[in-house]
Amino acid sequence: MAELRAEIDRIDAALVALLARRAACIDRAAELKSALDLPARIEARIEEVVANVRRHAAARGLPPGLAEALWRPLIDWSIAREEAALGPRQPGRDAP
Repeated sequence: MAELRAEIDRIDAALVALLARRAACIDRAAELKSALDLPARIEARIEEVVANVRRHAAARGLPPGLAEALWRPLIDWSIAREEAALGPRQPGRDAP
């Protein structure tokens, strides 16, 4: 059991490292969106991300619904992070 717990701890550390990399990409996306005058929330991209995650989960034998349930809060957090970086939007400029 100790070996299995150690492996789970290693996987958790790797997941945190990947989430930190994802957050850095979100920060870069906010910079690019600011320069391109794009909003943080782009519904088509959100649904594309969710579809990709569901597909990857299914290919790995994980329930797609579980993957989606984990990713939607991550997406919401990412959008909030971008919105904080972008600052207030002008009325009429909230959609591409």
